[in-house]
Amino acid sequence: MFSQMMAFVYPEVPQDYKLAVENCRRKLRGLIQEQHCAPLILRLAWHSAGTYDIQSKTGGPFGTIRNKGELSHAANAGLDNAVKLLEPIKEQFPSISYADFYQLAGVVAVEVTGGPSIPFHPGRVDQYESPEEGRLPKATGGLDHLRIVFQRMGLDDKDIVALSGAHTLGRCHRERSGYEGSWTKNPLIFDNSYFKELITSQSKELIQLPSDKALLQDPIFSKYVHLYAKDENAFFTDYAVAHLKLSELGWKCGKWGRVLCGICI
Repeated sequence: MFSQMMAFVYPEVPQDYKLAVENCRRKLRGLIQEQHCAPLILRLAWHSAGTYDIQSKTGGPFGTIRNKGELSHAANAGLDNAVKLLEPIKEQFPSISYADFYQLAGVVAVEVTGGPSIPFHPGRVDQYESPEEGRLPKATGGLDHLRIVFQRMGLDDKDIVALSGAHTLGRCHRERSGYEGSWTKNPLIFDNSYFKELITSQSKELIQLPSDKALLQDPIFSKYVHLYAKDENAFFTDYAVAHLKLSELGWKCGKWGRVLCGICI
């Protein structure tokens, strides 16, 4: 599944750091299951990572989303709740970087809702300067917008469609996005329902954003939509690869060594 990721040479973190990560993983799993907050936590991890710019090599999954300024960005409305919810667990593991912590939480959020297992490699080092506003995808965006935003990160068309499938979790809130409603009938279950609903479009109770509908307006995107609607295993396989890419965008020199990555170098 992850053969294309072999260009990475991951840093070797200390054993006590690895142990802290595994203990933290268990705490996160309990919190997310108890609070039913997987969609919110996944959104935090995504919005942290999705600011990466492959040209300037700025932004990315390095913990800056905890900054008040970045949390105030329009696309991050409501994510201050995720930061507050997670902070008591983070305080139990001071050795773990926020960069690792938020991405680990995103991986756990997918897994506890029935999604694929996603490899997690610790060793990200926190950064402190937030990227400028406007790098994240917009709900009103069409085909060109989606490609511009995700290609800026270094992701491709398959990644765009696979990652869009995570809308199987959660719902839109009018006060945050201007839209209201969930994409699927079971918004706390990670499966391929998003693609099935996108194709059938029969339920008036469910929502489809312009950025969702755009996936059916392009032959490349549409090919993957129909594949994933028919074959959940194919979706899980491609989603896991795309999520891993997203969570490691821009990973570079740090206190534990250098990660070589064809995406960001």
